[in-house]
Amino acid sequence: MTEPSPRSARSGGGTQPEEADRLRAMLRSPGYLKTLVFCALIGIPVSFAAFWFLVALRELERLMWADLPQALGWDTPPWWWPLPLLLVAGIVVGLVVTHLPGAGGHIPAAGLQPGGATARALPGVILAAVASLPLGATLGPEAPLIALGGGLALLFRDLARRPVTPTTTALLGAAGAASALAAIFGNPLVAAVLLMEVAGVGGPQLFAVMLPALLSSGVGSLVFTGFGNWTGLSTGGLSLKPGAPIPHLDSGDVVWSVLMAVAIGAAVHLVQVGGRRVAAFVPTRTVVHTAVCALAAGACAAVYTLVTDRSPADVASSGQATLTKLAADPHAWGVGALIAVLLCKGAAYALCLGSLRGGPIFPSLFLGGAAGVLLAPLPGLGVVPGLAAGMAAAAASALRLPVSSVVLVVLMLGSGAMTPVVILAAVVAFVTAELLPPGRAVSPVGKPAESVPAVAADRA
Repeated sequence: MTEPSPRSARSGGGTQPEEADRLRAMLRSPGYLKTLVFCALIGIPVSFAAFWFLVALRELERLMWADLPQALGWDTPPWWWPLPLLLVAGIVVGLVVTHLPGAGGHIPAAGLQPGGATARALPGVILAAVASLPLGATLGPEAPLIALGGGLALLFRDLARRPVTPTTTALLGAAGAASALAAIFGNPLVAAVLLMEVAGVGGPQLFAVMLPALLSSGVGSLVFTGFGNWTGLSTGGLSLKPGAPIPHLDSGDVVWSVLMAVAIGAAVHLVQVGGRRVAAFVPTRTVVHTAVCALAAGACAAVYTLVTDRSPADVASSGQATLTKLAADPHAWGVGALIAVLLCKGAAYALCLGSLRGGPIFPSLFLGGAAGVLLAPLPGLGVVPGLAAGMAAAAASALRLPVSSVVLVVLMLGSGAMTPVVILAAVVAFVTAELLPPGRAVSPVGKPAESVPAVAADRA
């Protein structure tokens, strides 16, 4: 067998020498090196903006769900508390969508989107997020952070009069988003991997996006850490400390994790399909239907409190703080409470995915973790393996980003001991969700669902 000549190797599409040459040429390009330096610089102001944005959301949420009820004489919010809050949230978001540029940002039911908002759309994105998240939307802050970070990066580019090209727009948007995301996940690696997988690039394109995103997220993480220590304020970074000891995996953990992943992947996929149906329902009368869907999500939280006598914030929130409590003391939740929170939060999640503004990651992690704790008494399955596999399966099904889901869950647990079941659960749930009918397509922002090709729903 004769070896191909260097000339023939370079002339073929996608061969290793050709890819290496393209990567080397890109790294030697003065324009790309300047973009890298600019990404590092914009990571600093973007991180400051994201820090205060998250602090504001956290403080407003504490005001609405802890300080204000206590000032009125309740230790915990009463059962009806979510109803007026989410009604206000729905009205405000509906008005933002109909009257402000950018329609308040990405529709959560469309999944995470790599592009940042334009500078003109940023006020609507921020207002919609502030109206949704502290008032009880069952969504997380990651999608507004992506829009905020990417939008600010493009704004700084325009202020610095940097060249405007499709390449610089994509790179700066990814870098700004990664810098902002580094805070909420507590780790720059998660932010960079997430943005790379959302962008869906490979070869030299992968390195082109990876390096600015990784550099900017690292700078952002340093800013968050130092600024948080200096001010004493917290953005609520996600990390778990399981109350149960981390065991050695055995065959029972592996078998149950695979079976769990199929069931959780299918269940979360059904929630996503429901969210897409809500997203198709809302635009016909945007303000009214957004308010109705938000009020229905509040009713889910109210029913949960009436049934379990627990706080409605278990349902009417991203689930970030509740997941931390669940992992620390899983035995504090009875079987009835776990079933109720799965049903009520799953319904509220679907309603909010199609109507309000926020991100899909944190509610899916909580739903997966709660399902894992509920199933932990199965023979041969432990609490920590159930928690880990459940979170990985739910995140992979909701995001359709299996690599990011694995990295996120492993880093959240702070231990690599659960990595095998996390990988198995993420892959099985991802494949399960991909094989199921995708449901209705959803426009990322502001267009009728019927005008979006079906592949958009597969990507969501």
